[in-house]
Amino acid sequence: MRNILVPTDFSPQAEMALKVAAQLARKFDGEIFLLHMLELPLQLIDPVGGSSQNIPEAIFFMKLAHQRFSKIMREPYLEGIKVHETVEFHRAFDGIMEISKEKKCDLIVMGSHGASGFQEMFIGSNTEKVVRHSEIPVLVIKNEIQEFEIQNFVFATDANNDHKHVLGKAIKFANTINANLHLLFVNTPNDFMTSAEATRRIEEFAGDSNSKNYKIHIYNDVSVEKGILNFAKKINAGLLGIGTHGRKGIAHFFNGSISEDLVNHATRPVVTFKI
Repeated sequence: MRNILVPTDFSPQAEMALKVAAQLARKFDGEIFLLHMLELPLQLIDPVGGSSQNIPEAIFFMKLAHQRFSKIMREPYLEGIKVHETVEFHRAFDGIMEISKEKKCDLIVMGSHGASGFQEMFIGSNTEKVVRHSEIPVLVIKNEIQEFEIQNFVFATDANNDHKHVLGKAIKFANTINANLHLLFVNTPNDFMTSAEATRRIEEFAGDSNSKNYKIHIYNDVSVEKGILNFAKKINAGLLGIGTHGRKGIAHFFNGSISEDLVNHATRPVVTFKI
């Protein structure tokens, strides 16, 4: 986690994400790329197609953003951390994807309003697009976290052999943050299998993994979403992990059987990995 991207609109939720990013950057001697996207009308930023009298307005918004950056940079939690402030005139989603690749970021950290879910995230539907399409892990922060020290990390899986590479990403992330990884398979009435069958399936799924530094759990519940949340509560997990399909997003995680409700209703941080 040497390069961490934090998109911000300077809201309290974005600052919560920045505080977690700062802890990670300090721990891993990393750098933060703090990104603010100015989604202005084209005529404000295009001197060819737009009116020249609008250029000062675009400059005003740019200066205002840098003033806000200056205020943030004085916060004690950023002391000693290398922070690159970036203001871009760009569509938010496109800009975040572009900057994450350009700066070779290892992680994107974003803030959320919590139970209201993706529709209320600070850059709205763009956040869902980032989670859906990002090639690197996306860490979604819901609440103020004084110390991002994760003991128990729950990674939920459908044990689909086509998704084994995602397990590798989860193991790597768990090892990086020095967390105990709990590999979770939720057994539901609509897709019921015996405990022996479920255990065999998930053991076969995890069998080729280079690391055995995880525990396997079979948990029975009325739905996958509730199973993940209830199991996380049971072991007091500090972090939830899920895989996301690039084409269809979180709504089609587990081949369509888990909805955005998992992220919307989880009060714990959630990290997503591209399937």
